[in-house]
Amino acid sequence: MGDTVALNRQALSSAHCGITSLELFPSKYSETLRFGEVKITNEQLKQKLAVRDQGVTRTTLLAMHAFEDAVRQSGLTSTEISSYDTVLIGANTVGGMCLTDELYHDANNDKEGSAYLSSYDIGSVNLFMQQHYGMKGVGNTINTACSSSANAIMYGARLIHHGFAKRAIVGGTDSLAKFTINGFNALHILSPEICKPFDQNRQGLNLAEGAGFLVLEREEDVPHKKVYAVLSGYCNANDAYHPSSLSDNGDGPFLAMQGALSSAGLKPEQISFVNAHGTATGNNDEVEGKAMQRVFSTVPYFASTKSNTGHALGGSGAIEAVFSVLNLVHQELYPSLNFDTPIESTGLVPIQQYIQTPVDHVMSNSFGFGGNCSSLIFSKA
Repeated sequence: MGDTVALNRQALSSAHCGITSLELFPSKYSETLRFGEVKITNEQLKQKLAVRDQGVTRTTLLAMHAFEDAVRQSGLTSTEISSYDTVLIGANTVGGMCLTDELYHDANNDKEGSAYLSSYDIGSVNLFMQQHYGMKGVGNTINTACSSSANAIMYGARLIHHGFAKRAIVGGTDSLAKFTINGFNALHILSPEICKPFDQNRQGLNLAEGAGFLVLEREEDVPHKKVYAVLSGYCNANDAYHPSSLSDNGDGPFLAMQGALSSAGLKPEQISFVNAHGTATGNNDEVEGKAMQRVFSTVPYFASTKSNTGHALGGSGAIEAVFSVLNLVHQELYPSLNFDTPIESTGLVPIQQYIQTPVDHVMSNSFGFGGNCSSLIFSKA
């Protein structure tokens, strides 16, 4: 889709799809499945980011790229970044599992340790970033499956709200890994074609990689800064229905959306657009549709940008939060791609063309395995 916010916006506006066959990641499914692969090598990323450590994973490199872009746009100084009242709340599900083969290779050789051992768990991403950027404030990593980075954003906002931080750098990242490709394939929810969110004939999701970060600050602390949007509401709920499915009635999604509206002090009819979770799996799209119909007497404009990007798991909530901010800044909505036939039980139709329209409040949904559901609301600044 692009390695800057501007290029991502251009791709979304022109209905460009970044889902392709694999070119950089080795997998036996390279030609039979489709993925949202970032077409930048690890070496290119390391050179750009001035990283020389051997054990740094692609998950971390993607996070650093987005982190630096967010910090640069926010105008944070190095002193502010290293301040004790600046927190880093990140999220991912893959961590260093993208280097499982390398770690396995080292473990079977007669040598001490492995450069990849310390990079293997999900916390390694934030730990490395804290060290690399000299951050002294609170750092935390959240893994709640596909709602991970939405929850990271929510948690960072709450730390500020309760006085535990002055600013929060929040977001998420994930890279492609054999563990997730093989695991999702075993669940029979990977599509052999480019995904079709909210379509009756959807066949599943396309795994992806990517990262997104935002800088949250209190409005009173940034009188002279460009404010892109306001995080006005958020809620996390869990229907605890099944390890990999949402309840048929969409109780988790319903409670998350309802709670986010309550948190923001908004009525359902005030939402201009819903950036849906929209994975194009059989369970999610029907359930999310039913939940939206429970929340909204008339479902507002909605679409799934996963039809452009694929599903970046723990990184998706933050990436889509950035897209939601773009909706507000530029007063525009991006189409859901590949849609043809509505789901019979809901009849809902996502927007299918680029629209310029007044956008005041955008709801962004992220629902994870185990029923961990989160909704964020961003409002026009």
